[in-house]
Amino acid sequence: MWSRKWIVFFSVAAFAVAGSGGAQAAAGPPGGEQQNFEKSVVLIRSVKQDFDYVTPWKQKAMSQGAGSGFVIPGKRILTNAHNVSNWKYIELRKENVAKRYPARVAFVGHDCDLAVLTLDDENFFDDTIPLELAGLPKVNSTVSTYGFPVGGNRISVTEGVVSRIETDTYVHSGADSHLVIQTDAAINPGNSGGPVVQNGKVVGVAFQGLRMADNIGYMIPTTVIKHFLEDIEDKEYDSFGSMGVMLYPGLHSVSYKDYLKVPQDQDGIVVIATVMHSSVESILKPNDVITQIGDYNIDNDGMVRIHGLTLHLSEVIETKQIGQTDEITFYRRGKRIKETATVALNRPIFEYASQYDLPPRYVCYAGLTFVPATRNYLETWGREWLSDIPYYLRYLFNNSMQLNTDRQRKEYVVLAEIMPDEINSYCSDFKSQVVESINGVPIRSLDDIHKAFKQPLDDYHILKFAGDNRTLPIDAKKAQERQQSILNKYQIPAEARLEGKS
Repeated sequence: MWSRKWIVFFSVAAFAVAGSGGAQAAAGPPGGEQQNFEKSVVLIRSVKQDFDYVTPWKQKAMSQGAGSGFVIPGKRILTNAHNVSNWKYIELRKENVAKRYPARVAFVGHDCDLAVLTLDDENFFDDTIPLELAGLPKVNSTVSTYGFPVGGNRISVTEGVVSRIETDTYVHSGADSHLVIQTDAAINPGNSGGPVVQNGKVVGVAFQGLRMADNIGYMIPTTVIKHFLEDIEDKEYDSFGSMGVMLYPGLHSVSYKDYLKVPQDQDGIVVIATVMHSSVESILKPNDVITQIGDYNIDNDGMVRIHGLTLHLSEVIETKQIGQTDEITFYRRGKRIKETATVALNRPIFEYASQYDLPPRYVCYAGLTFVPATRNYLETWGREWLSDIPYYLRYLFNNSMQLNTDRQRKEYVVLAEIMPDEINSYCSDFKSQVVESINGVPIRSLDDIHKAFKQPLDDYHILKFAGDNRTLPIDAKKAQERQQSILNKYQIPAEARLEGKS
């Protein structure tokens, strides 16, 4: 389910600039375009401070980073979300201009790794030219990448060839997949957010590349950019919709096709399950075979012909905004059915995507720190987190959609950390486990944790954990007596933060 090929961002931390090798710029694109684009490509410097998801009342040390961006219509700057995530301060600089201009994030889409910046001082846009967006470039065509990579303070321009266009995972969220364009243009740290240009118009935004390969970089295509910009026209970002189903390319087997009673001349993709509470849960069932979305026919690999390319059927959904509808044609035990479905987020209970910008939620009682089970929490195990996390968390992460049968569940909650005190001196065996109930109350969200500790059971708080027959009892009276002392000792500002608001 999760690919382990190493992909890296092309922004750069400030400490990496010193001593870096120079980035060699190409001679520039034909037709004198470079002079115009130099006025529209900007250097972005940001100060950010990430959150600690084990002791979530804390933040990590501040860090500085640099990336690129470019001017778009409306006196705005388009860049990557990862250039400005968890930001404290942002400033922009233009080519050959010493003055630095403070900026702020107006809109950010962490799922598509895009952000729009604005400035109070609109004099910044004097002599700049808003860049126009084009369509998808052709494979084997040449593109030029603009940006401020490491190795100098001038704009770098490199040329390369488009080698592939397909759906792939965006590293910034770690879970969301959208269309990407692969190129062999020399894209280096600091290029993130810079425009990729062809024939005087933008065909993509540089954003990530393969660590284990030379000269393989990726850009976000204008199909994704246009969706993002259209989405924020109402002053809110709603994100990209998803299918809300698990699919299986089973119709390659003639026997399976016969078993599902699908006509032999019909291609399609098999539904294994639907996401609980998704917009298609009441429409599709396991073993349904989806053959068409809108006017797009689906082959046995789940691919469609769209944008003149053969792409995953999710690209059809990506052409729609949240709340719009499309028709789904499918077979159910030989019967052809057509239904209208609404495009929605359809996110799973266990959030697979990394979260940014909002302080993490927590409850700390009797020194026991509880947090939602999220990718951010799992990543505290380090770079090899997927193999290093406890086996039961890995199993839950990979199979939560199948394992959860509780329709009232909003999230899973784990005991993330224990702040040592006499009241919890024998609790360490339960660290990192998923809470099942407290005082007989099922734990379906972090709010349930907070409420349960207000109602002890026979002078004790009785904690039970998923898949563990042991019980963890906490003396309720003593816990209440020790609570404020523990908060003070470990400099915890509040017993709970139940909403992720700044």
